[in-house]
Amino acid sequence: MTTYNAQVCVVAGGPSGLAAAVQAAENGADVIVIEKAAAVGGAANMGMGPLGIGTRYQKANMQDITVEQAFNMFMEYTHYNVDARLIRRYFGQSADTIEWLEDMGVEFEGAFRYFPQSMPTWHIVKCDSGIGPRAASFMNKALYARAQELGVRFLLETPGKKILKENDKVVGVLATDKNGEDVEIRCSAAIICTGGAGSNFKLIKEETGYTHGEDMFSFAIPGIMGDGLRMAWEAGADKLPVRIEQAAQLMGVEDLSVSVGNVMIQPNLLVNKFGRRFMNEDYMQNSTYLSNAVSHQPGRVAFSVIDTSIAHYYMKHGVENTSLVRPNPDVSDFVDGIKTAMAHGNKGMFVADTVEELAEQMGVDVENFKRTVEEYNDFCESADDEFFKDRRYLRPIRKAPFYAARVCPGGYGTVGGIRINENCEVCDKNFQPIHGLYAAGADSCNIYDDSYMFLLPGNSMGYAVNTGRIAGMTAAAQVKADAE
Repeated sequence: MTTYNAQVCVVAGGPSGLAAAVQAAENGADVIVIEKAAAVGGAANMGMGPLGIGTRYQKANMQDITVEQAFNMFMEYTHYNVDARLIRRYFGQSADTIEWLEDMGVEFEGAFRYFPQSMPTWHIVKCDSGIGPRAASFMNKALYARAQELGVRFLLETPGKKILKENDKVVGVLATDKNGEDVEIRCSAAIICTGGAGSNFKLIKEETGYTHGEDMFSFAIPGIMGDGLRMAWEAGADKLPVRIEQAAQLMGVEDLSVSVGNVMIQPNLLVNKFGRRFMNEDYMQNSTYLSNAVSHQPGRVAFSVIDTSIAHYYMKHGVENTSLVRPNPDVSDFVDGIKTAMAHGNKGMFVADTVEELAEQMGVDVENFKRTVEEYNDFCESADDEFFKDRRYLRPIRKAPFYAARVCPGGYGTVGGIRINENCEVCDKNFQPIHGLYAAGADSCNIYDDSYMFLLPGNSMGYAVNTGRIAGMTAAAQVKADAE
């Protein structure tokens, strides 16, 4: 068995782990990072940027959002079901974290909203291909380079197995190298940053009741199996609920062109398996709200419905609602995209020449659906007396062919499971810190309760980087104190 010695061992090198390693090293600690994959970055390599509050980007654009305002929004949104001290520390540090990243060479496009109802807190990392997915990989590269500059050692393809304790204190981490041999890192502080359990479908079913691929279509990045959760629980951490960080998506979206996805997620008619409406479609813009609503429908499924006149309007004028993930309003190739999807056997799209046929294809109650379309068309001529939808989004369903897309619960993987305090110390069932054990990022992310806070976008990555920093600060202070 190979043995290494360090003061701090960071378990996994995603955004929280990299931030923890850099901060701990900047604060004088000797740090080793063990990473299961062959490269660092984790899920953040697919992301775009972290939350920041009160940053120079917001001030330069006269975007007035303060820590006080964001804190109150967040606590009211979650009905105070989360740790106020942790939220206050995270938000209060977030602007400094943006500057901290800039000092490493990270550049930002600015501060953005995710959708019109949200606040401009999303700080998109500048990359070589404009605003879009994977921009945050440039942030990860900067963090990795800074860690190496500080002398942080990285052991890749070395997954953590167990937290080692003696006399109720952390003394090491047991891992396995790429050859299957045991590796022991002797340390007095361990920071768990393994990114949740998005690929552990058994755990997801047990913890949430969702079956991946049937009624839940969340991201499942290979290797994200909940290793850190298990290690923490075995080490005495209080086990908190593991949740899906929900954001609805179209079923079979990987086979759909961007234009088809953009059209079918616009706030048009939305029905459940009974053929009935169930929400004000204005709020489809917030994919967490949409996912929540769909999760409470029969079969945990819904259907977005348009007709040819709506499709032609969008093809001519562009879609009205865009986001930074889907920024291009041009959907002129919608019909071609539909043809391609159908040719590929996409099971989430439906095309029919009559309303009745469309209902049958979707598997919804035909008579209810016909009645719903008739009522909805009446609303389009006056006002939505059912759910009070904005009149600008009321467009009737009359002209064949008719189109529908299956909308399902989705999300970004799991969050939560490990109890921490505002110092990112892992706590037991009595809320007492376990000496030398810390957690950051998705493994510890219990701050959303039942709904991801999309009104303050960038929260997932912002939480990861900021809790990583907090854990690194606290761990470095602890090992220094232990040595005195």
